[in-house]
Amino acid sequence: MLTLVRRTRNSSVSKLRFLVSPPLPSSQSLPSPILRCPNNAASAVSFASLPAARQAPKPPPPSPPLPLTREGNYDEAAPGHAVCPGCGVHMQDASPKHPGYFTRPSPKTPHYRLLDAHLAPVAPEPEFSDSLKRGFAVEDESGGGGGGRPGSDDKPVVCARCHSLRHYGKVKDPTVENLLPDFDFDHTVGRKLASATGTRSVVLMVVDAADFDGSFPKKVAKLVSMTIEENSTAWKEKKSGNVPRVVLVVTKIDLLPSSISPTGFEHWVRQRARENGVIKITSLHMVSAVRNWGLKNLVDDVIALAGPRGNVWAIGAQNAGKSTLINAIGKHVEEGKVTHLTEAPVPGTTLGIIRVEGILPGKAKLFDTPGLLNPHQITTRLTREEQKLVYVSKELRPRTYRIKAGHSIHIAGLMRLDIEESSVDSVYVTVWASPYLPLHMGKTENAHTMVEDHFGRQLQPPIGEKRVEELGQWVRREFRVSGNSWDASSVDVAAAGLGWFAIGLKGEALLGVWTYNRVDVILRNSLIPHRSQIFEVAGFTVSKIVSKADQAMNKSKRQSERK
Repeated sequence: MLTLVRRTRNSSVSKLRFLVSPPLPSSQSLPSPILRCPNNAASAVSFASLPAARQAPKPPPPSPPLPLTREGNYDEAAPGHAVCPGCGVHMQDASPKHPGYFTRPSPKTPHYRLLDAHLAPVAPEPEFSDSLKRGFAVEDESGGGGGGRPGSDDKPVVCARCHSLRHYGKVKDPTVENLLPDFDFDHTVGRKLASATGTRSVVLMVVDAADFDGSFPKKVAKLVSMTIEENSTAWKEKKSGNVPRVVLVVTKIDLLPSSISPTGFEHWVRQRARENGVIKITSLHMVSAVRNWGLKNLVDDVIALAGPRGNVWAIGAQNAGKSTLINAIGKHVEEGKVTHLTEAPVPGTTLGIIRVEGILPGKAKLFDTPGLLNPHQITTRLTREEQKLVYVSKELRPRTYRIKAGHSIHIAGLMRLDIEESSVDSVYVTVWASPYLPLHMGKTENAHTMVEDHFGRQLQPPIGEKRVEELGQWVRREFRVSGNSWDASSVDVAAAGLGWFAIGLKGEALLGVWTYNRVDVILRNSLIPHRSQIFEVAGFTVSKIVSKADQAMNKSKRQSERK
């Protein structure tokens, strides 16, 4: 044998050709793959003739994905098809590229933990409980294993999208959002509200205090008002008439300055609600889900209006705070035993109708609905990073300028106010917007160069020069305003989804307001008449929050460079 190996090593390639098998014929001539032996062609073996035990088992075919729907669990989920308790979309495990995708936990034996007996825990108590890792907001008192299978007795885990929003604050796959159909409010909720028969309907109209007109659901207000008029007439004629009750809930009042008058604010809200299409408000509540302000009165009122069998519909614009409000109500009523809805500063977090159990007594039902899209809000055009700069998450702080005619004020690269004409020397302009948005005040004659030179750079958002063109055309609106005091603001010029300019003057002025096309800009009575006593200077300015953050970041950079 050793002699044969030595002779083979010393042989040339041409002498070893007899050891090489001839080329395989084409695949068309072979019914199945063949394993050839080099010295004996007759000993060819087909893979198909191997014992069945050696063949790999075929994976079961995945179940087809459910049709995309926004109905959620208004009635009952289809047998075997659960609804995500966080966003209301039907859950499926067939396609990661489709909404509602989730992964089933791998099967484990009862003694699988014994395999890790040699590992010592870092701390005596885990940082996150097992129920939280399974997607529950609270502890599971039953002590079940939480299999996470839709259709089983255990509560299902949330979908991959909700998991990413809860733990990372962003959508796992942005391309999945494009697969979602538009939420047809008229078909899913509107026809139920407009029905003259059925159970009593209570419309919980949720509006953001910091963006009242931009988040006000005008379409819903018009539909409900028409239903109230039609069914009220039928009810008076002793016919079937289901008259919806409208409960206007102004959320996030903790974002408004504490100096605002509650009575004056309530009067302002009722006036703006009438101008936005609500003809009859059954009750008005101003709440803060973060600080638990006004929740008890709201819950008591809703329970009384819904009765033992009524349906309560939480309706509002995207990111108005419906899910956060319902979670806060659940904690207040059931002491934290209600499953959490997914909360995230991302528009359109809720995808389908979610029936929330355990809050209303009797057979009354509470439904959380997907946020209504307002295409005239400027936030609908912004990226996730840009939206973080625009959204108001802390109490609003005024930034006031004392300027003359011929000067302009920019709010980032999103809005500009020009004082074109004025009957008085000074006009007080207070900016109410996110503190993370930079401002600029200068002469109007230089304003046309700001778009080319500073939008996307010093004035962000938009973030990046290319984003300026993507937002749309820069257009002008014109407003004539008047006031009778310099000590308080008289009118507001508000842009949907951004903020507003509060104008204080004792005389008249002509204003030119610039923003992107199809963004709603309205003139209204001043929401917050107070202004700052410290005036901003000309040029680029940022809030103290941003300044401190920049100082801390620069300090850490200098320390790292020294090291």
